This record gives sequence, C-alpha cells and structure tokens, in this order.
Amino acid sequence: MDAAMRFKTLLLFGAPGSGKGTQGSILGSIPGYVHVACGDVFRNLRVGSPLGKVFLEYSSRGALVPDDFTVQLWRSHIDGLVSLQKLDPTADTLILDGIPRNVAQARLMDDYIDVERLYYLNCEDRQKVMTRLKRRALHENRLDDASDKVIEHRLYVYEAETAPVLNYYPAEKIRRIDTGRTPVEVLATILDDVRTLAPVSQDEELM
Repeated sequence: MDAAMRFKTLLLFGAPGSGKGTQGSILGSIPGYVHVACGDVFRNLRVGSPLGKVFLEYSSRGALVPDDFTVQLWRSHIDGLVSLQKLDPTADTLILDGIPRNVAQARLMDDYIDVERLYYLNCEDRQKVMTRLKRRALHENRLDDASDKVIEHRLYVYEAETAPVLNYYPAEKIRRIDTGRTPVEVLATILDDVRTLAPVSQDEELM
C-alpha cells in the first residue's frame, strides 16, 4: 500500500457482541463500500503458518494480538484487495470492523485511513451482549466466544484498551447508536447518516 494513499473510511466501533459484523456485512454489500472485518482476517489465517500461530496464541486467551502484527496483517489484506481489484482506492469507502482496537493502532493507521465517521454501537444490557456472543459461537463455530470466562475477559480488555479509542477521534466524527434495538433499526440509523457523507451529484442538486 502506498503510504501516501489514505482510504475514505467508516469505523464500526463497539464491544464484542455489539453487532459490528452484522452491520458491516450489510453495508459492505452496497456498491462503493468494502467491508473488512479484522477478526475474519485473523480467523482465515492458516493455523500452521507463522502469522496463524501468533494469532492462535493470543486469541485462545481472549487477548489482543500485538499492534504491529495486527496492522501488518491488515495492510497485507488491503494490499491484496487492491491487487485483485476488489477495492478501488480512488473511489471506494472502507468499512472497518475490529480495527483499530486501541489508541496505538489508531496512530499507526493514521497514514492509511481518513476516518469520515465512527459509528459507536453501544448496548447497555451486558447480559444481551453475552447471549449474542454465545449464539454467535454456536452458529459460526467460533469456540473463542463460547466460554463465559473468555467472554468476560474480552469485555474487560475492551473497556481497558479499546474504549479509549473514542477519545482519539474528534467528537464531531462520532455517532453513538443504541444497539439494544433491532438490527434493521440500527441499520436505518447508520444509512441515514451515511447519506449525509455521500457526495451529491449534479442531477440530485437540480432536483
């Protein structure tokens, strides 16, 4: 990736189980928007590969992988999308889910992404979050989400290391969204705001 190239970016931010993946998948199906979930990138690593072994070592304990490793893997994945013409740096908007996961990663990524909006998906009901994670583990065979102990640790790590990212980006770029509502209601709220970011065509201006 060219260090001078900065992708237009929307960040989906929130605790594990807040619905980032659900919203990202839907938004990524819209032409001109490309969804990249950092967790999926990690899970698709071959377990026997050097990068896969590093990921497995940390994920099995519910811990975050090292920042340099995370950003390195993310950059490699983005480079691959560009090479395969699945991502157009001049026209597409990136939707990132699961990265940056702390302030150090946010700083490392500043040269590569231009954050237009951060959607903070927040659910006050902790039990609902736990239930979502267990359901996801059952349906997607994500064993790292199945243990109460690991889930509790992941939520603790989120509060300690990831939540401070909210203070890194300007307040005017942050939209707080209650994910205690249905996924459709959450999506409608995000789309209403995304429309305000999209450039208005000359035909639309004349209407």
